[in-house]
Amino acid sequence: MAAKLYAGTSGFAYDAWKPAFYPPKLASKKFLEHYATRLNAVEINYTFRRLPSPSSLQGWIEQTPPGFMFSLKAHQKLTHFIRLQKNEFTDVFFKSVDPLRIAGRLGPILFQLPPNFGLNLELLTEFLGDVPDDVPLAFEFRNKSWFVDPVYELLEKRGVALCLAESEKLVVPERVTAKFVYFRLRKENYTAEEVAEIRTKCDALVAEGKDVYVYFKHEDTPDGALCAERLLTAAAS
Repeated sequence: MAAKLYAGTSGFAYDAWKPAFYPPKLASKKFLEHYATRLNAVEINYTFRRLPSPSSLQGWIEQTPPGFMFSLKAHQKLTHFIRLQKNEFTDVFFKSVDPLRIAGRLGPILFQLPPNFGLNLELLTEFLGDVPDDVPLAFEFRNKSWFVDPVYELLEKRGVALCLAESEKLVVPERVTAKFVYFRLRKENYTAEEVAEIRTKCDALVAEGKDVYVYFKHEDTPDGALCAERLLTAAAS
């Protein structure tokens, strides 16, 4: 299949997005269905705190068209509590997302490590050796000690993406380590020129055969969703 650009936001269930993104009288249970008419992917953050139920996942599938993708944030127990150490919960988490995987609707799973989690190459190597090979993963490192060649080489070997996240506290090297690229864009808003520049970068990556996932910040305004929509419809500069 040809590579593709996916764009969306980190979440979708926000009443405050009315009326600029959601119609004023749209019921909340229809939010995802409407969202999927304008954007083609979403990053689900609530899986950071609880496992999704099979019925919820099936509902998401039914409310969105074929080809719409769901990225999920890995549960905090994996990233913040047991911190990638060997544990039966790893299997529990990955099995919980099977309905999306089986339906071909599972985008990358984002492992967002805490800022005080420094480099441990051996631990990361062991963890990646224990997770399913057919699930795309992206790692967002928030401690600069991880930005070294041995980590990049390990990610490349396993086909895991280095999450290219905007941060006021950290500069993330734009290193592509997988067959897909994962951007987290955290500014409140972007100018038309900035969106066009992002689109140019995305188009170049897609031309190289890489799927590109771009997730804008959510929050209590629809700006992120509107930026994502502009990205999908923008002409590259």
